Amino acid sequence: MRSLPFFIAVRYLFAKKSHNVINLISAISVAGMATGTAVLVMILSIYNGFNDLLRSSISDADPDLKVSVRKGKTFVPDSDAFDWAYDRDMVMTMCSVLEDKVYLNYAGKGSIATVKGVDKVFEEESPMASHIEQGEFSLHKGDVPLAVAGTGLCARTGINPRFLDGIELYYPSADRQFSAASPTSALNKVKVYPSGIYRINSKDDSELLFVPIEVMRELIGLDNEVSAIEIRFTPDAGRKEIRRFIRDMETRLGPDYRVSDRYEQNESLYKLMNYEKAAVFLILVFVMIIIAFNVFSSLSMLMIEKEDDIRTLRCLGAGDRLTDRIFVLEGWLISLSGLAIGLVLGTAAVLLQQATGLLKMPGSFSISAYPVHLLPADLILTALAVAAIGYVIAYIPVRLQKSHS
Repeated sequence: MRSLPFFIAVRYLFAKKSHNVINLISAISVAGMATGTAVLVMILSIYNGFNDLLRSSISDADPDLKVSVRKGKTFVPDSDAFDWAYDRDMVMTMCSVLEDKVYLNYAGKGSIATVKGVDKVFEEESPMASHIEQGEFSLHKGDVPLAVAGTGLCARTGINPRFLDGIELYYPSADRQFSAASPTSALNKVKVYPSGIYRINSKDDSELLFVPIEVMRELIGLDNEVSAIEIRFTPDAGRKEIRRFIRDMETRLGPDYRVSDRYEQNESLYKLMNYEKAAVFLILVFVMIIIAFNVFSSLSMLMIEKEDDIRTLRCLGAGDRLTDRIFVLEGWLISLSGLAIGLVLGTAAVLLQQATGLLKMPGSFSISAYPVHLLPADLILTALAVAAIGYVIAYIPVRLQKSHS
């Protein structure tokens, strides 16, 4: 008896109706649900692709792990925890970093910039070298200190590694008094020369300048202090190993230190990316609800056409519950048919884009084709959402018809 409503619903789905308009609306309903589902899969996959692209650019600019102090801006990295970390096989590099806001002047153009002083290890091992657009990622030329700037900062100040002008960096001196007659006398000053221009993401491109750490220490007036120790792991380091490493590092360093992974270093950005994806998904689900009202129309007309069948079933002993289930399943099968077709079409389109890059990016970008990344979780979420919408839309006309009868 349980399979009877499903059997009749399937017969109604594929049987020829007496009114061709019902067949037409049913076909439109299936096509609409299939198109909406395919578009939902494709847009979520494109969004995943752009997120992966953004994460990869962030991953090159930021380390896997960053150790800093909770109070103050700088510290001397003399803890035994750093020696312990350096001896771990999973640690690929450990770099000393001194970072602060400074005033920058280049050929008469001034700007506030974030200057990041880095050591030799960073200069030699950092993946930033792969993002150089002009010049090279080099911070030393003999005894001459060099600097590497982002494209946005260069556009704002005119920095160019082809020119001979030096970049003047100013920072307030801790031991000199400010004088209105000579304001610059209260500032420490160093000069570096541009060697390269990088492009990685809009935030870093517009404000970040790399210089040798000894230059930054001279500018700020420090000896061995750093603002952070940056740690990068080997590619084969697993998540469990990294989490265990973070726990051990926090225990060895104590409560005065902060150990931040990639997510914690860019927590607001990652949250924003997740919120944006959720908003896009909800908007597309709302569009699917509008599309699903074709099922409402199709099912309403089918119920009117099958009134004689309903009376016959009731004469044979069928209750309202059974007849209601027939038409709810009928409407739901229309949605599920569109869902199945849409999932196949959407998945095929994403895989085709991954393999061939058929859909090209307009304008001038670092990538030529739209990036896509198909996630099983998105397919499952899409299937559940569309199936739920289809069931609710199928249930509504049955309830309305019952209340009017």
